[in-house]
Amino acid sequence: MTIDRRQFLAEAASIAMAATLWPKGEGVTDTAGAGVLELRQYTLRGGQRDTLIAMFESRFVEPQNALGAHVIGSFRDLDDPDRFVWMRGFRDMPARQEALAAFYDGPVWRENRAAANATMLDSDNVLLLRPLGPGQGFAPQSSKGTADGIIGAMIYYLASADATQFALFFDQAVSPRLLAEGVQPIARLVTEETPNNFPRLPVREHERTFIWFARWPSVGAEEAFVTRLSTLTGWRDAAPESVLPALMRKPERLRLAPTQRSALR
Repeated sequence: MTIDRRQFLAEAASIAMAATLWPKGEGVTDTAGAGVLELRQYTLRGGQRDTLIAMFESRFVEPQNALGAHVIGSFRDLDDPDRFVWMRGFRDMPARQEALAAFYDGPVWRENRAAANATMLDSDNVLLLRPLGPGQGFAPQSSKGTADGIIGAMIYYLASADATQFALFFDQAVSPRLLAEGVQPIARLVTEETPNNFPRLPVREHERTFIWFARWPSVGAEEAFVTRLSTLTGWRDAAPESVLPALMRKPERLRLAPTQRSALR
């Protein structure tokens, strides 16, 4: 079966109502209304991850929250012992600029930046994102994770494909299969394509992405899901030509173990 291109484009405008397949995320944190988010993946020096996490959680969380740079979650990358991953959210792009200037020009960062930077090899692996539509971001609800639970993410690199059209195809071809597997989505994000308004902190401005997040009760549950997902065939068959560029590159999989103080877990 193929998708009629005219019908496909007409339906694309309804993507914000995709909650019928992807209900409002069961996320956490105090980031209600966050219209801009950063997904930050830091490559650290050997053996320094716990050092940075201890510093981050004791010194950087509350000051950023107070300035409007809300820390959504912080994680150990389960596939790289030298990778620290965290997310923060802002009301909008002007609020991001204001909050980042206040924090990075303020006393907390000034007093701790040398120690923090000493743990890092690279901090520029950053995606600037926004919720796909209403109800698609991390919702301000109580944490529902388990002690052994993890957060997973799949990052699709869109290349020249339109994010809204790809999301519609995803809802038609993939979402029903995920939901049949019992996956509980907590957010769907796409690249915020407004130019970076705080250039002191680089972002991957030329990468266009579609990302879905979910939580699993254990590492084993996520691994079992990925094994089953890898056996699915034919789900690309109905893809319109306009979204094919987004299917050429294998999606990036993140398996994230929440740190002790991570709000999102």
